[in-house]
Amino acid sequence: MKELEFLQYLLENIVSKPEDIKIERKEDELWILLTLSVNKDDMWIIIWKWWSTINSIRSIMRLLWMKLNKRVNVKVLD
Repeated sequence: MKELEFLQYLLENIVSKPEDIKIERKEDELWILLTLSVNKDDMWIIIWKWWSTINSIRSIMRLLWMKLNKRVNVKVLD
């Protein structure tokens, strides 16, 4: 569950309405899927400039989980 806390921390420091952040976690044998949603006003921050912000977040999360031999993916809900 540390990945949820870390992702929450990252997002809280990026968005303007952190109270609207929702993160759902699903896990199977190889993958961890983190699905996030934010306030519609903050969506532009997450997908800013050709998805660069969310891609950076995905890269950070993947690096975190390499040690555990798990693959993590972060998906953004519209």
